[in-house]
Amino acid sequence: MASRRRRRQHSDEFKANAVATCMQSGMSMAAMAMTHGINANLLRRWVREAELRPPGIALDKPAARGIEAPKTQPWFVPVSLPPPAAATPVADIRIELQRGATKINVTWPTGAASECCAWMPELLR
Repeated sequence: MASRRRRRQHSDEFKANAVATCMQSGMSMAAMAMTHGINANLLRRWVREAELRPPGIALDKPAARGIEAPKTQPWFVPVSLPPPAAATPVADIRIELQRGATKINVTWPTGAASECCAWMPELLR
């Protein structure tokens, strides 16, 4: 009688290590999963669970064994941008329509883009 296939059990330490290396490296999740010998969907689930976990809470078992939780990098880094220069020329919206032999070229200022959006359906009727 053939034995049934069982699901592999991964330790919390292995999961934490896989998640940490995935978050810190620039490699894709699929490549990281292959290096760890696991399915990419499983690694994605572990990463998603790690991201949803509150920042101060680590996995229970590794913490009990004295294993430090992986340091996560923030996904959002605020960057201050310089104010837009007033002297920068603004490009116009350019539209070219052709129906049969009739060709129409429209140039519209970008400052009035919402009016252009309201006007276009009327033109295309």
